[in-house]
Amino acid sequence: MNQQELESALATLNLSAIHYFDSVGSTNDEALDWARKGARDLSLVVADEQTMGRGRLDRPWFTPPRTALAFSLILRPTYAEKPLLSRTVGLAALAVADVLQTLGLDPLIKWPNDILLNGRKVAGILIEATWFEDEAQSIVIGVGINIAKGSVPSTDILGFPATSLEHILGYVPDRNVILHAALANIIALRPHMGTDSFMSAWQKKLAYYGRQVRVEMGGEKSVSGKVIGLESDGSLKLRDDDGKIIAVRFGDVRLRLFA
Repeated sequence: MNQQELESALATLNLSAIHYFDSVGSTNDEALDWARKGARDLSLVVADEQTMGRGRLDRPWFTPPRTALAFSLILRPTYAEKPLLSRTVGLAALAVADVLQTLGLDPLIKWPNDILLNGRKVAGILIEATWFEDEAQSIVIGVGINIAKGSVPSTDILGFPATSLEHILGYVPDRNVILHAALANIIALRPHMGTDSFMSAWQKKLAYYGRQVRVEMGGEKSVSGKVIGLESDGSLKLRDDDGKIIAVRFGDVRLRLFA
C-alpha cells in the first residue's frame, strides 16, 4: 500500500483528499488535527501501521505493518445531519458489517462500536469530533479492521477475544478492496441516517439480541437486562428482570454477555 495505489484504488469515490502514512501514531489524531486546520468533507487518513492506535476509552489498538486496515474519515455534518450525530457509530458499523457480509460472513455489531465474527472482535470504531463552543464542526470516523492473522495481538493484552479475516476466510483479502467497499457504504448510507430503515438495519445486526447482558458504567455501577433493541439516538435498550426498560447511553460503558 502506498499513496499512489490508494488514490488509484479509491478514485471512483470522489473523496476530497487522502493522506497516507507508512506509519503514524493514530489516524484519528491525524484526522482531528487536519479537521481543525480546515480539511473538507470526505477527507481521508490511512496508515499501514499505527504506533499509538487507540480504541474507545483510550484502549490501545494494535496495528502492525501490512496486516490491518486503519483509516479515519472526516465528515463535515450538514445542518440536517447535526441532530443525528449520535447515529454516526451505527453508520460506520453498518458500513463495515455490510462489507463483511459480501464476503459470505455473518457479522454482528457489539454495541456500541465493535464488529464481531463468531463471537470475536474483528473490527472496532472510534467516533470523535472537533468542536466550536457546543457545536460539532467535524466528525472523525476511525475504523480498524483486522485483515491478516498478524493483526491480532497476543491474548494477554486483549480485553475481549479477537480474530482476523484471514482466520475466518482462510486467505488474506485485499485491503484496498475492503477499504473501497467500506467507504462506499458509508457514503451510500449517510443520506439515510435519519430514517427508520437505518435504525432497523442497525438493530437487526445487534450482537446478543434477546440475551442477558451486563453493562458496566464506570466505577462500581452496572445495569443488567435483556437486549431488546435501540433507542432513536442509538442508545442500547434493555429490559431488566422487573420488566423495566433501561436505556444505556454512550460513554464509559462496557458490555458483557452473561455466561
